[in-house]
Amino acid sequence: MAFENLSDKLSGVFKRLRSKGRLTESDVKTAMREVRLALLEADVNYKVAKDFTNTVAEKCIGANVMDSLTAPQMVVKIVKEELTALMGSEQARLNTAKKIPTIIMMCGLQGSGKTTHSAKLAKFLKAQGHRPMLAACDIYRPAAIEQLKVVGKAVDTPVFEMGTEKPEVIAKKAVAYARDYGHDFLILDTAGRLHVDTELMDELKRITEAVEVNNILLVVDSMVGQDAVNIAKAFNDILEIDGIILTKLDGDTRGGAALSVKAVTGKPIMFAGVGEKLDQLDEFHPDRMASRILGMGDVLSLIERVETELDDKKAEEAARRLAENKFDMNDLLDQFHQIKKMGSIKSILSMIPGMEKQLRDVDIDDKQMLRIEAVITSMTKKERSKPDIINASRRRRIAAGAGVKVEDVNRLMKQYEQMKKMFKQMNQKGGKRKMFKGMNLPSNFGNMGF
Repeated sequence: MAFENLSDKLSGVFKRLRSKGRLTESDVKTAMREVRLALLEADVNYKVAKDFTNTVAEKCIGANVMDSLTAPQMVVKIVKEELTALMGSEQARLNTAKKIPTIIMMCGLQGSGKTTHSAKLAKFLKAQGHRPMLAACDIYRPAAIEQLKVVGKAVDTPVFEMGTEKPEVIAKKAVAYARDYGHDFLILDTAGRLHVDTELMDELKRITEAVEVNNILLVVDSMVGQDAVNIAKAFNDILEIDGIILTKLDGDTRGGAALSVKAVTGKPIMFAGVGEKLDQLDEFHPDRMASRILGMGDVLSLIERVETELDDKKAEEAARRLAENKFDMNDLLDQFHQIKKMGSIKSILSMIPGMEKQLRDVDIDDKQMLRIEAVITSMTKKERSKPDIINASRRRRIAAGAGVKVEDVNRLMKQYEQMKKMFKQMNQKGGKRKMFKGMNLPSNFGNMGF
């Protein structure tokens, strides 16, 4: 996560505050100096960091929290509220047009990820029940149109293109086409430059003059740190952007852009790119991000991901088969496929309160899941439905087919038996047979030691 170092520093500050019990004004000011240093190390804009800590200190001292027995907790509460406000207080949403299509113009520097995130946004909108269309308005970069076609096909979204015609002409024709064919969202993938220049801005202005753009979204790479804020300010000063898509927020970055950009530009972060896959685009929730920065997890986002990605019927069927002691390798394979839809195991676990820090030094290799799948798919249909028949010779054949050791097959079989035994005991004791959307496998399941 982008805020790992910041989270660690803030946790240390609050731990020292909790050890004091009652707080003095001096304790708060010392803590805020440490918080300011942590923010600056995270590449937060200096003025933003200074204003933030001054505001928190004033609220802590002004709210008479010093004499309270729960003063440290109240300080954390105030910090969380101010972090949320710093990133926008409320979730920002796309503006919608009175008549279709709602037009979204994607802009940014070259290499920021506009084309990829145009497709990600199209996929996100499709999941919301919309019919988006992409338009290729980048006529300069080699293969830009072809790239858009490739990612458009990957997310099952049509791409409108007119070769090297002027971008404003393409945009105008695309609007008419989208309206005629019932596409309610039109995403314009525009050209970028190596830096903000007059030529780029003039072209983007011509597009906004040719069509009524409802949302100007700036795609910014969070890996560039404070430069991301400067880029956002430059675009906003000229174009008056509506929101920001911050990419690579899952990477090992300091996160300063996310904490600075709203305060500097006045424009909210609407979406965050959290991976390379085309379905890895999340709506940006300031309150949830503040919770994650403070090590409180993000249970709401986890629940939403579960509800969006996992199949209720399959989960219920798996729970029923477990309850009836009929759960076999086919069911197990299906559950792995369900979990994979949600992203990496580490990203899922990091949303659980308290888990973020515990996972820092834990090497969770998602390829283990693939190897387990390879073992299961190397079994015959009969072996998958009746794992009890898998003897020593069958295990050797399965291991050879999956490209693993026999010991790995043995370990998987042992864990499968342990899981069945555990659920059988639960049923015998009359415990509630609940299943978290098919995810409540034993915590060590899949740890094959590869």
